[in-house]
Amino acid sequence: MLPEKRASLILLFVTVLAAWGWIFSKEAIQGMPAFGFIGLRFILASLCILPFCFRQLKVVERGVLMRAAGVGSVLACAILFWIFAMSVSTSLGEGAFIMSLSMLIVPLIAWLMFKQKPPRIFWFSMPIAVSGLALLSLGGVGWQLSPSQLWFLLAALFLAVHFNLNNRYAQRIPTLVLTCVQLFSTGVVATIASLLTETWPDTISPSIWGWFSLSVLVATSLRYLMQTLGQKSASAANAAIIMILEPVWTVILSVVWYSESMPAHKVAGCALIMLSLLIYRGLEPLRRWIRKR
Repeated sequence: MLPEKRASLILLFVTVLAAWGWIFSKEAIQGMPAFGFIGLRFILASLCILPFCFRQLKVVERGVLMRAAGVGSVLACAILFWIFAMSVSTSLGEGAFIMSLSMLIVPLIAWLMFKQKPPRIFWFSMPIAVSGLALLSLGGVGWQLSPSQLWFLLAALFLAVHFNLNNRYAQRIPTLVLTCVQLFSTGVVATIASLLTETWPDTISPSIWGWFSLSVLVATSLRYLMQTLGQKSASAANAAIIMILEPVWTVILSVVWYSESMPAHKVAGCALIMLSLLIYRGLEPLRRWIRKR
């Protein structure tokens, strides 16, 4: 078991890796099909994790593995919507904050699917998040959702569905095995989507393959392994608050890397979404931690 402080530093580093993953992906799909990129990335990432869980994989029941793969297909839909949104988006930071709303959609999905009523704190945080999304949608001619914002929202919705199904049906499988299987099933679904809808270029430049390699090794394999390691030793309160930082780093990187503009209304919208997540993911776990002390 890692000390709490070291686990928190690992999770902090994970959020930075996740933010860089947005940059790696955006750069890679400039020279290769978006769905094909996801297919290759996730299949290779699963193969990178396979040596760490191969022995466990052999003893898990086939039915459990099939259920995990099925839940992984829902993750595949979320990832495909996400990468398509990224391919048509001009603001990665904005997209990252919209994607972070998935954690606020989770209780609504649980309510609809499993009749689990959302906690009281949810009803305080959700209006703040909706206000933030409204500000993000404020343009020169009033409020309007851009196509990329709608695709990011759809991706967040599917991520919330995946979270609920994962919690419900995949608890009998070791963490690394679950990660490996779901990454692989996501890659297979994305590859099929690519074969049906995309045409690959005759040549792909070495720089694009470089960005692709960083996506596989750093933003996927290393990130998931470190996240698993950090979450096992960090308290729920610390982990919840630290993981919120991913969209913040993404905004900073997108402004520095792509010189994206962040008008005042978008900054305010991101701030409100951040506040809603802090209230929902940080306040209640922090209260429970204080009560235990």
